[in-house]
Amino acid sequence: MGSGPPGSLLLLLLSSLLLVSNTVKCATGESSFIIDTVGLSILPKDNVQSGTEVKIRCDARVSSSNISQLGYLFEFMRDGVEIHTANTTEDSTYYEINPARAVDSGNYQCKVSVKNKRKFSNTKTLDVKGLQTPILHLNNSTPYESEEFKVTCSAPDEKGSLTFNFYKTFRDGQPQRIKKQRSTNNFLETTVTLSHIGDCFLSCDYEISLVSGPTSSNVSNEIQVKVKELNIVPYMTILPNDIYEPDIIEVTCKVQIHLADIEIFLLKDRAVLNRTTGKPLIHRFRPKPTDSGELICKTEWRNVQKENYKTLKVKEVFSKPQLHLEPVDVFEGERFRLHCSVKVFFPQMFDPKTLKYHLYKDGTQLISSATYVAVADRNRNGIYSCKVEGTRISTSFHKESETVTVKAKVPVSDPVLNVVGGKIFVGKGFQLICHSHTGTFPIVYTLFTHNGKKMIRKVSRSEDQATFDVPPIHKTSELKAFLCHASNNPRTPSKTALGQKLLNSTNIIEPTSKPQLTIQPSQDITEGQSMKLVCSVQAGSRPINFTWYQESNGVLASLSTNKLEGYHSMSNAHKKHSGKYYCTSSNPADEPKQSEPVTVEVKMAGWKKALIIVFCFILLLILFLVIALKTRLFHFKRKRTANLSVKSVSTKLERLSLTQAEVIDANATPTMMGKSVWSDHVSGSGGYESDDQNSSTLPEKQAEPEYTEVQIKDADPTKAPAKQSTCNIYSEVRHSQQGVPEVPDGKPVEYAQLNHDGNHQPDDGQVVDQSLTHENTTDSENNTDVHTGDPEEGTCDPAPDC
Repeated sequence: MGSGPPGSLLLLLLSSLLLVSNTVKCATGESSFIIDTVGLSILPKDNVQSGTEVKIRCDARVSSSNISQLGYLFEFMRDGVEIHTANTTEDSTYYEINPARAVDSGNYQCKVSVKNKRKFSNTKTLDVKGLQTPILHLNNSTPYESEEFKVTCSAPDEKGSLTFNFYKTFRDGQPQRIKKQRSTNNFLETTVTLSHIGDCFLSCDYEISLVSGPTSSNVSNEIQVKVKELNIVPYMTILPNDIYEPDIIEVTCKVQIHLADIEIFLLKDRAVLNRTTGKPLIHRFRPKPTDSGELICKTEWRNVQKENYKTLKVKEVFSKPQLHLEPVDVFEGERFRLHCSVKVFFPQMFDPKTLKYHLYKDGTQLISSATYVAVADRNRNGIYSCKVEGTRISTSFHKESETVTVKAKVPVSDPVLNVVGGKIFVGKGFQLICHSHTGTFPIVYTLFTHNGKKMIRKVSRSEDQATFDVPPIHKTSELKAFLCHASNNPRTPSKTALGQKLLNSTNIIEPTSKPQLTIQPSQDITEGQSMKLVCSVQAGSRPINFTWYQESNGVLASLSTNKLEGYHSMSNAHKKHSGKYYCTSSNPADEPKQSEPVTVEVKMAGWKKALIIVFCFILLLILFLVIALKTRLFHFKRKRTANLSVKSVSTKLERLSLTQAEVIDANATPTMMGKSVWSDHVSGSGGYESDDQNSSTLPEKQAEPEYTEVQIKDADPTKAPAKQSTCNIYSEVRHSQQGVPEVPDGKPVEYAQLNHDGNHQPDDGQVVDQSLTHENTTDSENNTDVHTGDPEEGTCDPAPDC
């Protein structure tokens, strides 16, 4: 409980310390400010009359902290241009205009700067109405015509630069502005002149430029001016009236009134001949005919001028000398003539014989004569003139001619023909230059070409050349027909250049003629031979390049030579070398030519031909023998087929059981190698097929038939009698593919012809197979065919001739 009061004291102490701390922090903080607004006002109002007192007030409102006092910079501007400044510690100030004039009208604005901060006010327009009426002053109200006098126009109360206008007004007329001039002040003093004679009124006003546009004042007071006439027109006389050379004349100029400072002038072609001041003008001189013309007498007093004029005409006694050159265009080495002449107009006034002539060269007298003749050369070139002297009334006078320049022309030298580029390609156009090294221009060059064509060129400057476009030539010899004539003097023959010289000075390139290809020794070549392809031309500039081609193989070879022909050799010719060949020729003319194609045929060698003939002969012989053999065998087969037949056979069993022994015992049964010739074949169908049919079904390799001879023994006497025969029986044994053995020792099988009774009947008890009886029996494969003749004949067919 006792601790309450001490705690309260502690809290109170802490609160005090916090308050002191905040107070100190505020006292020691940074200063700051801001310009809130800037205001502009015009007093008493925006629109006032001229002469009113006007104040332009500017107010600034600034918020700040920790700043006891601020400094303000006020700047007043009119139409963006600064017109007044003020430094103050007050937050407002003003700019006073007293009195306000029209020039003070405009757009006003105020700018306030505080330290590094600034701010603009709004813009307000001041319009001052009214201008002061100007005042006019003259220093002379009675001037002479065209006399200058001073005028002054002023507006004392106005400010700024003003533009003043001056007017003159005739009675019952409108004002005419006679002068306008700008002044930097409020007044202007200047001079004016009035050329009319009589009364008029002068006045003035002024203009001021404002932002809204120019504004004019009222017109000033009018002042009457009386312009007086000034009679200073000169009086002019020329004596004598008729004037002949070399008379002396007198010209007089004077005025009617006497003025001490008046000036008098005598003029001719804008040149002053004489001048006086305050007294009459008298001028004496000896005029020439060239002085004829208008003389002017002019008077001037202050700014006033008057004039008068008269025409002067001087008559010539004799004309101005004329110097003539003949001929006009003289050439070196020619004679020329200079002659001086005059024309006398009044021979009664003096004797023409008294005239004296003098010729001059370059200002030095050359001869006292009217004529000069000489031979032109460089030493006589120069400027010539002549002078003629005459005497009239004991007065000598002379006249000079115009100058004549003599410059002898240089004759043209012998021309030279040159080819542009130094080369001529035969068959192509080219350019020729005809040129003379010396000769006065202009020079006319005439070229005659090989075809009679005429071409002309005129050269007037040294940098030009006579260049001719020439048509093509086709032969070198045609250059000899060219001629060039050069001339600059029509009185002398022209100089000539011959085309003959072009042959030595020009590189003439002639294209090759069409080449010709020849084959040596001929176009028909035998295999193994050598041949030459010779390509030749009739004409063409060297070197010539020959190229050989085969149509199927392209380029064969190329050769460059200085001859008109070249060749390409080919050895050991083959069949592949057959074909068409051609060649081309070319030279620096760059016009390749191609020959006609030539066909080459490489024939077979002789020994190959002989070998083929022999081979063909042998082949034909073999073919003939084969055909003959086949034909003979064919005929034999047909004959055998027709003659061989088997009439009857007892039975199939009988034919199968016959053996060689039984045949011998039976004395009529043929056998071969222990087998019966009737056995080994029974048709599966009960019949026999022909030899031809069997041969068509045989395998690829069929055994050739073999033949053997069989002896027929006598028949059994117990049997039915039969016709005896001792004929050989031939049998054909065919071997089948079943392995039937061939006849030993390769002996042929012979056919056996058996004689039987055509009506022979089999024994009793035997069965006769009628299907086995055929007129012709053919065994296929392994069968033996036996054909017996008619049993009644008793003879046998002879053996076939094999």
